[in-house]
Amino acid sequence: MSSGPGIGLKGMETHKATATGLDLGPAARQIHELIGSVEDRQLSGPTPCPDYSVRELLGHLLGLTIAFRDAGLKDLGPTTDTSPDSALPVLPDDWRTSLPPLLEELVAAWRAPSALEGMTRAGGVDLPGQIAGMVARNELLVHGWDLARSTGQDFRASEEDLRSSEAMLSGDDDRTGADAIFGPPVTVPAGAPLLDRVIGLSGRRPDWRPES
Repeated sequence: MSSGPGIGLKGMETHKATATGLDLGPAARQIHELIGSVEDRQLSGPTPCPDYSVRELLGHLLGLTIAFRDAGLKDLGPTTDTSPDSALPVLPDDWRTSLPPLLEELVAAWRAPSALEGMTRAGGVDLPGQIAGMVARNELLVHGWDLARSTGQDFRASEEDLRSSEAMLSGDDDRTGADAIFGPPVTVPAGAPLLDRVIGLSGRRPDWRPES
């Protein structure tokens, strides 16, 4: 249940990056804070992604951080060419120390204006740099929520990040393609918080808990 680089492109133009690049800092900082409280005993627990345990979710986060860092740098190769669905993610033993600096490198890459220029590639999909940056932000947001919910932690997201994800997830004319990655959208009550609406659009139940 990755957020996938090839969907929801319509509507993205309403969430432009700044002249100095795209700021992934808030979403990356949230991930950094969350991983600091993950206990070893939780690594085998379930997540809102049916095919992933917490261990594999963390492996996916590490892999997408590298892939989108390199996409921002236009350093195309194995890290940007491989589909995230090609194999279950493997979490390295040093993830607690290796992931934080990788997140910093991801943020730095997308703050450079050059990251938004021209085309790049992520997950084996070629797409405009501005769209790739928005997809990276959505990946951090949705999988950050996955990690928080799976490990019993609070989750925070800025309204700007949430609005960007909402536009991307709801603006696709071909929802069938999105369903293949997310699963069908989950209906949430009228007047639900923006976060719940975004999580529902990503095919997750906002009330999901490990015991559910």
